[in-house]
Formats: sequence, C-alpha cells, structure tokens
Amino acid sequence: MKFKKIVSHGIPERLLEQKFWRKLDGLCEKRVLLNEGDTRLANELADADCLLVWFNGVDKKIIDKAHYLKYIGVLATGYGKIDTAFASSKSITVTNIPGYSTESVAELVFAVLLEHLREICRAKTLSKQSRTSEADFSGMEIKGKDFGVIGLGKIGSRVAEIATGFGAKVYYWSRAQKPEHEGKYKFEELDQLVTHCDFLSINLALNDQTKNIFSAKHLVKIKRDAVVINTAPLELFDLVALNKRLSNNDLTYIFDHTDPGDITDKDLDQLRQHKNCITYPVLGYISKEAKIALQEIFVENIDNFLKGSPKNLVN
Repeated sequence: MKFKKIVSHGIPERLLEQKFWRKLDGLCEKRVLLNEGDTRLANELADADCLLVWFNGVDKKIIDKAHYLKYIGVLATGYGKIDTAFASSKSITVTNIPGYSTESVAELVFAVLLEHLREICRAKTLSKQSRTSEADFSGMEIKGKDFGVIGLGKIGSRVAEIATGFGAKVYYWSRAQKPEHEGKYKFEELDQLVTHCDFLSINLALNDQTKNIFSAKHLVKIKRDAVVINTAPLELFDLVALNKRLSNNDLTYIFDHTDPGDITDKDLDQLRQHKNCITYPVLGYISKEAKIALQEIFVENIDNFLKGSPKNLVN
C-alpha cells in the first residue's frame, strides 16, 4: 500500500538525507515539497492523503482543506501546534518522534552546566591568549548538591540518572509520581522542590496543562543562586515573571530551546539582556546518533501506518 500523494510542508530539505527522501518516494505515488507559507498549500492538500510537517502548525482550517487526508507525520517530538482532537474527529492519524534525542538532550544539560560551573569557555579563550593564570577562576561541584528534575519522562529520567552518577541528591516533580523510581529519587511538589534545589533541569513537554507552569509564584521561590537549565520550550515559563526574577541577578537561567512557537524575537531579546541568562542555539537534538534516529523513526512511522500497524500515535 502507498499514499497517493504526500505533501511535505515546512520541512527544509536539508533535514533529511537523500536516502530518506528516496524512501519516502517509495511510499507514495507523488510527493510535493512546500516551504512554510507557500500559497499553493490549499491546492496541493485538496487531493493529498498524507501531510508531513516540522514545527509548523496544522489547525482545523488546514485539515478542512484536505478532504482525503489520512495521516499527519510530525518530524519532531513536540506536536502542540497540531489540532489532534480535530484530526481524530476526521479519523486522521497523527504521529510524532519521541525519544530519538533522549541521550543527546540529557548530555547537553550537563555540558552547559559544567561549562557554567567551571568557566570552561573563558578558560579556553584566555589560554589561547597565553593568559594561563587560574587566580581569578571559581568553580562548584555537582556532587552533594540538591538536583531537581522537572518532568521525569525519558529525558528527565536520564538526566536524573546522570545527576546520581555525579553524586547529587535527586528530587523530581512530574504530573504523576513514578513508583518505578521510588527509592532512587524523591518526589516533591513543585512549590517545595524549587525552594532548596541548587540545580533545576526542565524537561516537560509543552501542552495546555504545562504552558506557563512556571508562574510568578514558582519563580520567586527558586533558591537563591540556583542554576536553571531549560532544554524544553520557553513557553513553560511566564516570561514577565522570569524577566523580573532575572533582574534580581540571584539565579542563572540557561536555555537552548528557541524553536518556532509563541516566543517572539522581542521576548528573546529581553531575556538576552540579562547577564545571568545564558542562551544557546537549539543544540539538544544535535548529534550524529540523534539525527539518524530522527530520520529513521520518521520514515518508519509512515511505513508502519501504511502496513496497518501505526506507532508513536499522539491521538
């Protein structure tokens, strides 16, 4: 079985190696590649039965234009911009790609944390300039500190495991307690956890329940001089409250997640003005291993649907 027509919308051609594009071609009779914002989208969707997207949205208006649509494949883990409920009402299957970058994201949490704690970038720069004195450097160990993990899913669990390896005392909050981790990590309510943890790793998915979950009442309670590492969407934070807390210069906020969403360039500029806000490009999923897994699972999702055994469903 093949799709009659696949419309790839908003997926840069560079994201898939040619061998994976060729595999997609083998799963359809016709494939159309459209950039986000292409005015031909409505016409191309009219006879399409498969829609593939990246971080761009698929709302009711778009779905209504695709009368034969059976499948929406998301080339990412996040699917908050897909109207999954309406897709379900139209018997349209939606899949995403969970877990492909678990190790890459978890390792990045500690890469940026160690860089900050040990001033590695500054040390490397000064050493290149033959300035090799360590007299004005400072540092802090992870061992023995309270390490808070917010969201104990696949990535959060791996972060907790690595933190334990460093000798930290791990506390966590998730929307549901995790009995399988009882005895290893201690569950605490979010209000309590943030008050004493030296490090906080944010690993929540963005949805209606988690948007702005870090409100002013949580941000004011975060321990003084804590380091917050957010590799999840910025929309988890009330940005007005976050900017206010950062202006106190009594915590460090590190993030790498600026994927297209509700966050504007103005929002990002406001955060960047704080010296205690450290920003990176979206590096979490950037590794050779994650890139291969992303492409393989994406194509497998489509193939499995056509074979009648869909996996990684989100609706």
